[in-house]
Amino acid sequence: MDTFVIVVFVLTYLGMAFGSVPGLKIDRTGIALVAVVALLLSGKVGVRAMGSSIDVPTLLLLFALMIVSAQFQLAGVYDSVATRVASGSGSPRRLLALVIIAAGGLSAVLANDVVCFAMTPIVAEGIRRRGLDPRPYLLGLVGAANAGSAATLIGNPQNILIGQVGGLDFWDFLTACAVPALASLVVVHLAIAWIWRAELDRTPTPPSQLPAGLQLHRWQAIKGVCALFVLALLFAAPLPREVGAMVIAGLLLASRRMSSREMIGSVDWHLLLLFACLFVVTGAFADTDLARQWVENLSERGLFPETLGTMVPLSLLASNSIGNVPAVMLILAVWHTPDPGALTGLALLSTLAGNFLLVGSMANIIVAERAASVGARLSFGDFARAGIPLTLVTMAIAVAWLWLGGWMSW
Repeated sequence: MDTFVIVVFVLTYLGMAFGSVPGLKIDRTGIALVAVVALLLSGKVGVRAMGSSIDVPTLLLLFALMIVSAQFQLAGVYDSVATRVASGSGSPRRLLALVIIAAGGLSAVLANDVVCFAMTPIVAEGIRRRGLDPRPYLLGLVGAANAGSAATLIGNPQNILIGQVGGLDFWDFLTACAVPALASLVVVHLAIAWIWRAELDRTPTPPSQLPAGLQLHRWQAIKGVCALFVLALLFAAPLPREVGAMVIAGLLLASRRMSSREMIGSVDWHLLLLFACLFVVTGAFADTDLARQWVENLSERGLFPETLGTMVPLSLLASNSIGNVPAVMLILAVWHTPDPGALTGLALLSTLAGNFLLVGSMANIIVAERAASVGARLSFGDFARAGIPLTLVTMAIAVAWLWLGGWMSW
């Protein structure tokens, strides 16, 4: 009977939606890991079957890109950018624009989760020292990180997964998604500047001296830039994407200045474990009779997200209930014949949909938690106040672009 597998699957994705279990200090990664343990203990999934369910190339690519991001983090790039942005001169709206440009630009070529993790506390503290409310700037940071990451196949975890599963071309994807991503950055600024105009009408105090201890290691930063450049060239070569990325990661780890232990320690192992566990849970569900019947019914009714009319509400609902990474993993587990245009639309729309509510993406939760650690509270209502309108506008732009460009039909 598949009943046990189905129950574990449903409970796991309920855990993804709520993010915790009442009375327990367990997060999404912990919930997914417990689900895998339950499947192993029940005998419904064997160790060999578990291994075959995990998409190793995707995990290798994600790991390698995290090593590249660690190069920038340990070189002080994130700290330096965040500090200089927060202490920049000009009006509050100019400061907001600087935050958005920095976060969006970095997230297009590096993992948006890491960018948010590194920049949030420094932006929050720096803005507060200027006598300003940090909330609109934190919203600008995460909104831009999500929007900017939509431009490339390496900007966020769900894009990496979609690119690997569909074998999407890096440059074709950039052509399809760069314009709506850039337009979304403009919308993020305009929406926050209007909705939070009372907070942005305050006059900031003069920028204070940069905090001691924040040092940019220029040579290490240059190495990181060179690594990204070579990585882009390798993506255009007839070499598996994960192999090229691992080559770059290996070269960066062989450093005389930066400790490999520190670089490997900077990898988001929680996210990698979450991916691995969800691969197992969704793989087990995909093998059940219920999943096969579900796929047949969806196919008969034309409800697979192959058109914009289906993709838009599905992306918005799924991303803001279970999160965009688990949502994409679930969709790909049962959608076996997607074409490149539909996969491009799934990547772009699921990423932009993550700006709708606080629970929409991991980056949102990271910003809220990191901001709270330095005394800057970003509530669910604060997020929704700007997130809902800017998401609706950016998704409308993306839909028009995908339709006019011929990537997807209505």
